[in-house]
Amino acid sequence: MERKVKYNCEFKLRCVEEVIKRHNSVKGTARANNIAESNLTCWISRYNEFGIEGLLPRQKNKVYTADFKLKVIQTIENKSLSLDEACLIFKIPAQSTIISWQRKYAKDDLAGLELKSRGRPAVMNFKRKQRKTDKPLTREEELLKELEYLRAENEILKKFNALVQAEQANQNKKLKP
Repeated sequence: MERKVKYNCEFKLRCVEEVIKRHNSVKGTARANNIAESNLTCWISRYNEFGIEGLLPRQKNKVYTADFKLKVIQTIENKSLSLDEACLIFKIPAQSTIISWQRKYAKDDLAGLELKSRGRPAVMNFKRKQRKTDKPLTREEELLKELEYLRAENEILKKFNALVQAEQANQNKKLKP
């Protein structure tokens, strides 16, 4: 299954070739095709570096290790690379990825670059209800419980008798013309 992309490879290639082969300006080509200049500039640099493969969409989201992230950040600092150059060298699709790594590194050092599990936990922890311990009831509690049971039973019997009487009354009405 391919990723959903805003601009397909043919469109990107056509725009890049307008700038490179026809010597059109980046600004003019971007306006003519209704795209951002930064997108077109990025496509041109990727095309120059990797050819047509640089314009193809990525197949899946890539997960980077903390060591790789640290290597990218240190290389940018040591060699004074721009974010665009670092993206090309390390084949990272967006500058914003590196910017977020830099922020996390500045805030929490190497621990900020570690992968953190996100989202809902896979298994929920169910807490089982503890059963009430069967303590022996006092005599008074036993009597109250029995009284409650007998009252409920009495109510049920009264309702049953009322139902039986209502049925008998209906049958008597049906029999008398």
